[in-house]
Amino acid sequence: SGNYYNQGEIRKKELEQSCFLLGIPASDVTVVDHRDLPDNPAVEWDTQLLAAFVLKHIEANNINLVVTFDAGGVSGHANHISLYAALRYLHSERKLPEGCRVLVLESVNLFRKYISVLDVPVSCLLPRDALFVLTEEETEQARRAMRCHHSQLLWFRHIYMLFSRYMVINSLRLL
Repeated sequence: SGNYYNQGEIRKKELEQSCFLLGIPASDVTVVDHRDLPDNPAVEWDTQLLAAFVLKHIEANNINLVVTFDAGGVSGHANHISLYAALRYLHSERKLPEGCRVLVLESVNLFRKYISVLDVPVSCLLPRDALFVLTEEETEQARRAMRCHHSQLLWFRHIYMLFSRYMVINSLRLL
């Protein structure tokens, strides 16, 4: 539930506000609050437990495309990496519903991460299955959505919003 700093309720509301700005209604937002899945950047979650939650959500909502982190978790965040491990497990064990595909967001090195649009030529040359380059309006919408997360807007996240390639370009691979 995002309770790492005992701000779970605040972060739930921020998530709903952010999703609303992105056109996702609160009824489509699921927050998992489970004692064995704590919000903590250093804690690896149990793969099978997390996979069970993810699969239940996929099946309940007839989801045919899941976008998640890769093994690097973009920033090395253990919870992000755990999501990748759970999806990889579901995929390799053939537990995902037929036709459900998984795209993983490519983690890049620190230099590429913070060169913003200058990473577009590099990303165009490298192999990937999908490449998303946001328009200026879409980038501003993403920034507005990020600003909803007041409790997490520490100094480095402001730098992230200004310079991160992930605010304008995302390269993904099929799992």
